[in-house]
Amino acid sequence: MEGALVAYRVQGVVVREKFAPAAVETIIVPDPGPGEAVVDVITCGVCRTDYHYQQGGISDDFPFLLGHESTARVAAVGPGVTEIAVGDRVILNWRAVCGQCRACLKGQPQYCFATHNATQNMTLEDGTELTAALGIGSFAEKTLVAVGQCTKIDEESDAAAVGLLGCGIMAGIGAAINTGEVTRGESVAVIGCGGVGTAAVAGARLAGATTIIAVGRDDGKLQRSRHFGATHTVNSRREDVVEAIRTLTGGFGADVVIDAVGTAETYRQAFYARDLAGRVVLVGVPGADVRLELPLLDVFGRGGSLKSSWYGDCLPSRDFPMLIDQYELGRLDLDGFVSERIGLGDVEAAFAKMVAGTVLRSVVVM
Repeated sequence: MEGALVAYRVQGVVVREKFAPAAVETIIVPDPGPGEAVVDVITCGVCRTDYHYQQGGISDDFPFLLGHESTARVAAVGPGVTEIAVGDRVILNWRAVCGQCRACLKGQPQYCFATHNATQNMTLEDGTELTAALGIGSFAEKTLVAVGQCTKIDEESDAAAVGLLGCGIMAGIGAAINTGEVTRGESVAVIGCGGVGTAAVAGARLAGATTIIAVGRDDGKLQRSRHFGATHTVNSRREDVVEAIRTLTGGFGADVVIDAVGTAETYRQAFYARDLAGRVVLVGVPGADVRLELPLLDVFGRGGSLKSSWYGDCLPSRDFPMLIDQYELGRLDLDGFVSERIGLGDVEAAFAKMVAGTVLRSVVVM
């Protein structure tokens, strides 16, 4: 750190090594450089991705500064920044599009292959560089981000609720609306009733689906999915998933089946539970060792499309304001995803609740 300017000394949640507990430590956030901003974090949801970082499932670039699903207020901007200003209320996102890669240049910025992160690193007090989760690191009182990671929003909405659009809830809603392209009157089945799957149910309702089938292994979660739009539920412990979905769709299968789990078993269920020429959407993240085997003739003969959904194929500048409008109009219950509001020191306990499936989202409030 010799010769460096120590701009902000704040508290943040750090994991120093694989499987180590998430602990609150003092971190150093530098002044923003060109294209960067320092933000005061308002809320941050506890997302399974942060847990995967802790478990070593993302990379080995420890120590990690966790957190990424956030609302914040801009505290400082770097030289030449005009897109946002000090005082703006923003949702942080990890798809800061570059505008220049091959995806952006062909008019598909939602697939940007060169998304921006801040250039500088935050550190521990001894100068050890931190890896910010998804380039954000917002289980912290302040964090440093790329300007494109800030999407300006209004002041009225509940920060804890709308901040969830920063990752998991957007992934589920986008899997239905953007990737699955659900339209009015279609049938949709969602396999998995965690936060992402439940958000996919909400997205299907928002898109106008009239038959929405939630599939899961826990009766409590299945019942909860009805609040967000499920018209039918299937407990996969007691019923054959494919046959149940076909029965509920006139014997044909659903127009869109969304796999929000990401195992070989659930993907095969999704594949065979869709109608001919239907769409399968994979939004649950598979483990690195998962392998899938399907008869190629079935892939050909059933037609349709097999899609993967990255972050709900969202474009934050387009989707966040639209979904907040739907929330404020009473058409999207983001409040219902907030199970509890906690402090920075409660993240490790929130991971345990998340793994146990007893919460949709714990949200850290600064």
